[in-house]
Amino acid sequence: MRLLHTADWHLGQTLHGLTREYEHSRFLDWLLDRIGEHAVDALIIAGDLFDGQNPPIPSLMLFHRFLASAKARFPRLDVVVLAGNHDSASRLDASAPLLAALGVAVIGAPPLRPDGRFDPAGLLVPLHDRDGLVAARCVAMPHLRPADLPALPIEDGVEGVDPLIEGVRQLYDQAVTAARACLNADEALVLTGHCYMRGGALSDLSERKILGGNLHALPVDIFPADAAYVALGHLHRAQAVGGLEHVRYSGSPLPLALDEESYPHQVMLVELAEGRMVGRQALPVPRAVPIHRIPGGGRFAPPDATLEALRALPLDADAPRERWPFVEVSVALASPRPALREEVEAALAGRPARLVKLAVRLTGDGAALADHAPAVELSDLEPEDVFHRLYQRHHQGEPPPDLMAAFQQVLMSVQEGA
Repeated sequence: MRLLHTADWHLGQTLHGLTREYEHSRFLDWLLDRIGEHAVDALIIAGDLFDGQNPPIPSLMLFHRFLASAKARFPRLDVVVLAGNHDSASRLDASAPLLAALGVAVIGAPPLRPDGRFDPAGLLVPLHDRDGLVAARCVAMPHLRPADLPALPIEDGVEGVDPLIEGVRQLYDQAVTAARACLNADEALVLTGHCYMRGGALSDLSERKILGGNLHALPVDIFPADAAYVALGHLHRAQAVGGLEHVRYSGSPLPLALDEESYPHQVMLVELAEGRMVGRQALPVPRAVPIHRIPGGGRFAPPDATLEALRALPLDADAPRERWPFVEVSVALASPRPALREEVEAALAGRPARLVKLAVRLTGDGAALADHAPAVELSDLEPEDVFHRLYQRHHQGEPPPDLMAAFQQVLMSVQEGA
C-alpha cells in the first residue's frame, strides 16, 4: 500500500498580515492530483491542520472542500487527521463522528474511557490497500499536552527521569501494545506524533515550543523498533530523526516564515509491503508565491546596494495580484535615514511585488556589521525572547530550567485558549 504523509498546513495563517489562502488552495489542488497520480491508499495529516484554535471560515471551507473532493475522486482513500499544538483538539473532535461516516478518522485529544482513563483502542485506525484489505494499523497519536499525560510516581529531582517524557512514553507503549494485538501477518505498524524530537532542526520564527518547552524533547527510542513508519508533525523542515529514515517529519508544504524560504517543502510518499517500509519518495511542493529576501540569507546590505537590487528584481508583469512575490528587505545603516521606507517603496512602486518586511540594522561607528546586533521590533520577538530579556533586566544569567518550564506551561495555556 502507499500512504502520503503531510503535516503543518496551518490553514488560515497570515504572513505579516497577508493571507495565504491562495497558496493553500493551490497546494490542496496539487495534493489531490498527486493522490491520483501515485495511486495513494492513505493520507496522514500529522497535526497543525489550522493555524489557530478558532480558524477563519475560509480556512474551514478549504479543508472541507478538500475532503469532499478527495472522497469523491478516491472513495477508498483512508484519511487520518491529527490535532497539533496550533489546533483546537475539542473543535476537531466535534466533527469526528460526521467525518468518520466519510472514512476520515479525526483524533483531537487522546480518547478516554468512561472512567476517565486513557483508551488506546480509540487511536487505532486500519489502513487499507487498493484491494480494500487492511495493510497497516495506524496508531494515530495527536499532540499531547501535559494535562493528557498520566500522573507518574516519579519523585521530583530524580536524575535522568523527566515525568513529561515518561508520560508520553507510557501512552505510546499502551497504544502500541493495543495495535500489536490487532496486527495480522504482513500488516505494517504505523505511528504518528505531533511533537518535538531530540536533535530536530527548528524554525525559530514560526514554531511554538511544546510539551513544557524544547527542554523536554522526546528521544527517538520512544517509538518501537518494529514500527514500519512514524509520521511526525510540528517541525517545518523536512527531516529524518535520529538517523532513522522511517521516522520522519514531512515538513510544512508552505514556507510559514520568511526564513523558511530555502526549505525543500514537500510531502512524503511511503510504500509499505509485508509489514515494512519498502520505498519512500519526497514529492516537492511547487511554490505558488515566490519569496524574495534582499540581500538574503539573513544578511544586511547598505541602502544603495539594496535599492539597486530591488530595482533589478525580476518580476512577472502578467502575474495576478495573489501571485505577487513577498519581499523582505534588510538594510544596514551607518546613521539614521528617515526616508528609507519611502525609498524602498518607491523602488517597488507600480511593480508586481508586496513588501512584507523592512528590517534595519544600525552600525553607528562604521564597524563590521557582524559586530552589531540588529534592531528588533517587538512584533518580531517570540514570547520566550521577551521573557529572557525581562529576566536578565532584573537578574544575572539565564532563567533556571524549572522557571522556564513553568513559563512554557503558562504560555501554552494562553496560546491554546485554556
